[in-house]
Amino acid sequence: MSAAIRLPVLPLRDVVLYPHVVMPLLVGRPGSLAALQAASDGDGQLLLVAQRDPDVDEPAAADLHRTGVMARLVQTQRLPNGATKVLVEGMVRARVERFTPAGALLRAIAVPTPLSADELEADDEAARRRMLSLFEEYVGLHRRVPSEILGLVQGTEPAARQAYAVAAHLGVRLPLRQELLEASALPELVQRLGELLAAEVEMLRLERKIEDDVRGSVFRNQREFYLQEQLKAIHRELGQEDGNELADLEAQAEQKGLSEVALTRVRRELRKLARMSPMAPEAAVTRNFVDWVLALPWHERTPNQPDIAHARAVLDEDHHGLAEVKDRILDYIAALAMAGQLNGPVLCLVGPPGVGKTSLGRSIARALSRKFVRMSLGGVRDEAEIRGHRRTYVGAMPGRIVQAMRRAEVVNPVLLLDEIDKLGQDFRGDPASALLEVLDPEQHQAFNDHYLELDYDLSQVLFVTTANSLATIPEPLRDRMEIIRLPGYLDQEKLAIADRYLAPRQLSAHGVDPSTVTWAPGAMESLMRGYTREAGVRELERRVARVARKLVRRRLEAADPASEAQQVVRSEDLHALLGPAPYDPDDTTLDDKVGVAAGLAYTSVGGELLEIEVSAVPGRGRLQLTGTLGDVMKESASAALSFIRARSRALGLPDDFHKTRDLHVHIPTGATPKDGPSAGIAIATALVSAITGIPVRGDVAMTGEVTLRGRVLPIGGLREKAVAAHRNGVTHVIIPHANARQLEELPEDVRGAVHFHPVRTMDEVLALALRATEVAADVLATAVITH
Repeated sequence: MSAAIRLPVLPLRDVVLYPHVVMPLLVGRPGSLAALQAASDGDGQLLLVAQRDPDVDEPAAADLHRTGVMARLVQTQRLPNGATKVLVEGMVRARVERFTPAGALLRAIAVPTPLSADELEADDEAARRRMLSLFEEYVGLHRRVPSEILGLVQGTEPAARQAYAVAAHLGVRLPLRQELLEASALPELVQRLGELLAAEVEMLRLERKIEDDVRGSVFRNQREFYLQEQLKAIHRELGQEDGNELADLEAQAEQKGLSEVALTRVRRELRKLARMSPMAPEAAVTRNFVDWVLALPWHERTPNQPDIAHARAVLDEDHHGLAEVKDRILDYIAALAMAGQLNGPVLCLVGPPGVGKTSLGRSIARALSRKFVRMSLGGVRDEAEIRGHRRTYVGAMPGRIVQAMRRAEVVNPVLLLDEIDKLGQDFRGDPASALLEVLDPEQHQAFNDHYLELDYDLSQVLFVTTANSLATIPEPLRDRMEIIRLPGYLDQEKLAIADRYLAPRQLSAHGVDPSTVTWAPGAMESLMRGYTREAGVRELERRVARVARKLVRRRLEAADPASEAQQVVRSEDLHALLGPAPYDPDDTTLDDKVGVAAGLAYTSVGGELLEIEVSAVPGRGRLQLTGTLGDVMKESASAALSFIRARSRALGLPDDFHKTRDLHVHIPTGATPKDGPSAGIAIATALVSAITGIPVRGDVAMTGEVTLRGRVLPIGGLREKAVAAHRNGVTHVIIPHANARQLEELPEDVRGAVHFHPVRTMDEVLALALRATEVAADVLATAVITH
């Protein structure tokens, strides 16, 4: 066994030196320079060891491999930048027993471990020859390995030196190079080299094949282009030039009745297409543009024969109620019949889900005998979705407006822009702003799509938009539209819709003759009250459809599935058909309660009745708000409390009541976020009731904002809130006096069943909302007198 030698260590990164191999190195790290200096001062020998992690700048003993190569300095040259260029020659492999740091210099106690020089056995000799054969193929395929290396390696003796020469020129990762250096015996090294060479050769073959395929494809395309040009020249000489297709396109453009600008543009594009190679990428872009222009309607239209009687019959047949909407449509049809041509208006149907906004747009088209096209805007965030992409982009297409007109095939369709309040906005632009040009009656006769870059007339289109709420629609866009509200249906309207439309439609859809099914008195009402709670009828229709499926199943399970026996749906059958009712029709009580006031809210699903609960307990005057309230409702609660403190004497309260009691304001269903500027008077009433102990009338609901001086401010969504109050059995509703003018717009059934009380001040609210007990009478009289 060889004796251990103490040598300076030169760490290597991203490289491994093999024995009998000469390699140039650039040394610049302080520790490496110290190792070179120590070797120069000694016998010129040092130990070269590879780092485990090449990114470590100052490697310690743990960062180095334990197997390296003893080498000698052949040449040393200092560079102007302070680095040193050296040429080293590997001598023998060595194993490090331990590293001994000495300041910046790292030394190692190493034992030489050369490969055995014994002759190879037959199997190992065959592996060596296979290695040389693979290396020959590797050099032939690899562009960065000079061909002269092959002769040098083949002439190297003995076998161990030859194997190390092959490893030095093999382009593999650092861990694999270190693995080759650490091979325990020559047969193992030769075997491992053969495996790595085989994998590298296979990879190089694949790369060469891909390169040859790409070169062949390019050559084939050039050859086809040359032959196409030759074929064109032959056709020209024979007078048989193949221009019939372009001529047909130009004839279509002449017959299409395009505008002068559009016709000129199409002619120019066709001339460009005729001079262009069919293989050119721009040829497909130009052809697509011409196809889009010719596919659009420019003068084709549905004949206008407005008939008010027919329109009224269609609207009444498809929809129950909605008198204002039908009246507005009939007004438009009458004006169209008189004037012959109207600049298309923009109607915006606003209401909760399920009230029939989208189906109403389809009915409008049928009433006008026009084509109907629907375009959903929900989730659209890219402005190019509306106005199209410019043709310079790959895969460019016109916007949705132009695509809808192509589907319509006429210039005067009914175009429904559904869910306009769900438009998004991000870095790709603001689609709501792009719609301004579409929906502005003063601009849409010259709508310009980025793809077409031609003025297109949209003035004959009847635009109908739908939205659940106006709050998310930008004000400039809202200004372009005529707002028509659909507040939701009353209970009797829902029953009429279910009897006339929903039940027959769902029964027929499930293969049941509607005449064979009878709804017992009260059954549909029990279904509506116990299984739905909505402003529209969408959930009601789903429940009716489920009943229809149960009836179909019962018929198929009967002895005679084809029987047309009459089936009766009773209220007591609903539990077996639909399961337990999720809603209690009587869960909204109208009892008088202390600290509980009924507020009216307008949400995206229609009007809702919210109970506002207040608890007053001994404390230090802390106000706690719960129920997932928004900032606006929190500010309303603070303003209501400030108003009560300012009027504490008039309300018969001690001056320090706010210091001796904690007030907790809570609105149930805390998982549902709540916000809005119309809960002020309800919160103030509940606070007064909780502090004074006077109960709030259970048959009273209220809506309005309160100021610090006790003024009641106007609110929005009065129709939806009034319908919600009627639906919950409330008979008295307190509203701001500024909203009194809107009472005429409410449904007649609501006005007949609910008493509305317009108020200007909070004192009037308290006089109406608090139960008139003897104590309450004294307090309220004092409050009104001091006011």
